[in-house]
Amino acid sequence: MKVRYIKTVTAVMLGLSTLPGLAQRYTQALTAEKEKQTFQLHDAFGIESFVTEPEVLSPIDLVFDGSGNIYVVEMGDYPYDAEPGNFKGRIRLMKDTDGDGKIDKSYVFAEGLPSATSILPWKGGIIVTAAPDILYLKDTNGDFKADIREVLFTGFFAKNSEAQITSLRFGPDNWVYANNHGQAGMITSKKHPEKGALNVAGGNFRFRPDLGLFEVEAGTGQFGLAVDDAGHKFYTQNTLHIQQSPIAWRYMHRHAFMPSYRTDVNISDHELEMFQKSATPYWRQQRSDRRQAKYDSMKTGYKEYARDHFTGASGATFFGGDGFPAGFYGNIFTGDVAGNLVHRDVIKSVPGQAAFVATRAEGEKDKEFLASTDPWFRPANFTSGPDGYLYMVDMYRQHIETPVSIPEDLKADMDFDNGEQYGRVWRIFPKSGEKRKVEIPNLDGKKAEELVELLKHPNQWWRLNAQRLLLERQDKSVIPKLQKLYAESTDGNTKIHAFFALDGMNALDDKMIKEALSSNHAGLRENALVLAEKKSENLSDVIRLTEDANPQVAYQAYLSLGQFTGKEVIATMAKNADKNIEDAMFRAALLSSIPGSSVEMLEVLGGRDFFKIASAGKVKFAEDFGYIIGSRNGKNEMAKFLAVLDKGASESKAAGLNGLAKGIKRSQNKTMADKSVSKTILKWAADTQDNVKKAAETVRKALEI
Repeated sequence: MKVRYIKTVTAVMLGLSTLPGLAQRYTQALTAEKEKQTFQLHDAFGIESFVTEPEVLSPIDLVFDGSGNIYVVEMGDYPYDAEPGNFKGRIRLMKDTDGDGKIDKSYVFAEGLPSATSILPWKGGIIVTAAPDILYLKDTNGDFKADIREVLFTGFFAKNSEAQITSLRFGPDNWVYANNHGQAGMITSKKHPEKGALNVAGGNFRFRPDLGLFEVEAGTGQFGLAVDDAGHKFYTQNTLHIQQSPIAWRYMHRHAFMPSYRTDVNISDHELEMFQKSATPYWRQQRSDRRQAKYDSMKTGYKEYARDHFTGASGATFFGGDGFPAGFYGNIFTGDVAGNLVHRDVIKSVPGQAAFVATRAEGEKDKEFLASTDPWFRPANFTSGPDGYLYMVDMYRQHIETPVSIPEDLKADMDFDNGEQYGRVWRIFPKSGEKRKVEIPNLDGKKAEELVELLKHPNQWWRLNAQRLLLERQDKSVIPKLQKLYAESTDGNTKIHAFFALDGMNALDDKMIKEALSSNHAGLRENALVLAEKKSENLSDVIRLTEDANPQVAYQAYLSLGQFTGKEVIATMAKNADKNIEDAMFRAALLSSIPGSSVEMLEVLGGRDFFKIASAGKVKFAEDFGYIIGSRNGKNEMAKFLAVLDKGASESKAAGLNGLAKGIKRSQNKTMADKSVSKTILKWAADTQDNVKKAAETVRKALEI
């Protein structure tokens, strides 16, 4: 039946090719071997096909599980919304049964899924994002087809497949993370209905499948989520190929009075520029020309780019393999499906900055890691394999764009289904040295103590999957072995895995957490802080780490410090405000905490004449603090805030008043302002400085004085 279908599509395309101009507008598909010849790859690497059509069709994600299974997500619905009763999403199960490094068996593991986008191994099966659901699928009778289909969560945004729940990743902290693109949805757990509905609007998503926990996570990632060895998350969003949210959602929601704060940080130091080798598609050039003409007529000054700028960033993946040269470990690979290329970022930590910086590697300042002249090449995703090499998922389609964004006349000769009969997965390896065989692991057959040993493996794939299996099995007999590994290992990554493997078994004691706070490995110190914030006896260590030389550790210490209370906490916050207030993420860390947004904090800052000299950071801090004070409208808080502002520069005073007015308008507490507040506002409304006068007038109106 599939052969007849392909013939039908071919016939249709041959018919369409007689339309005027079509043959010149859009090229036709190449064989995998011909496509390979169009690749301009980094000189140190080679590439080979791992699996191609018909064994895989429209692939967008791939994972190796611990049992030698290779799962691929096929998005047959793309680019249209999934139609009930005709869902085309599938999961393909593939195997290399003779060990020659090529797929020779391919099974349809599950079908009829609505826009499945990503998969993750779990307890002998897989977790699948298929909006509006996250599913658990498992084969229990050995026929290579899922006979268990359980809904874990439901309620996710289910329109536009490019903006749905996706990018499942098992983090080193035992949480599973996923991108939600900030889409609205009331999420419920089928297994835990007692937990009620969770509103995920504005954020991503994370859950613990072993504990039934789920919550919103910061960020608005689209298709692509990279998690490094310490658990830092980097994500893509169309034109912004790499972003990060240094502050977790739970910190930003410690109280209900925060102003709106965007925590997504574009960490690229090279903006939107990419180096494309393929020709610009006719429809894209036409659309860009029309948009530019409109912008020019409106004199907006906006520039529309048809090429050479990220617009279809996809599949950001942390490379944790041990098969590439050492300088590639920790790099993040991202495809641009519109530009037909693969971009590589080197991640760097910068002193005094909470977010990382992503930069181009030496030798790739004016070119990409891989670029193709074939406009059908669609590098949608990647994965690090158990062999230590990089696998690239190539959706291979003629057109890749949401049809609703293309003018109707340009769609007349575009077949958005053309390519659903194709699909490729490529294996990228270094040319130097002997090429490794495709390794088909059997972790499920290993004893728990063998899994503990694998936490020392140089390839992140083995470490993460060993940790995941230890979490699933809950074999407490290996706790002494984990404790020994943690105590004796000098490798930071090994210690993090052992640390969280113990935590996943409820075997991590207070002494180990305290010791981790003094580790010489920054990633371990940073993660230990999250657990340390639960015990008051760790306060002195948390305060000490606010001065840590590693900026990510210091920033996490600021966040964790906000979980404590007391004069010592406020004193430390005020001290650090002097040197960090210009950083937006630091201001968020401070104000999102109860002590950092308290009247006591105001009084300490006032005693130091904090706002006397204006700076961009202090002015914004005054505005946001004012918003919180106005929104909360606690007893005597406005009067104390105004007293602090009174000692400040006019810029800070005006900003604080503007924030106060906005907060008052939002406040649920309509208690009347006291007489001292009214008196001060009326005095400032008559001020000779226009900025203060105007701001005071907005407060007067908000308070109805």
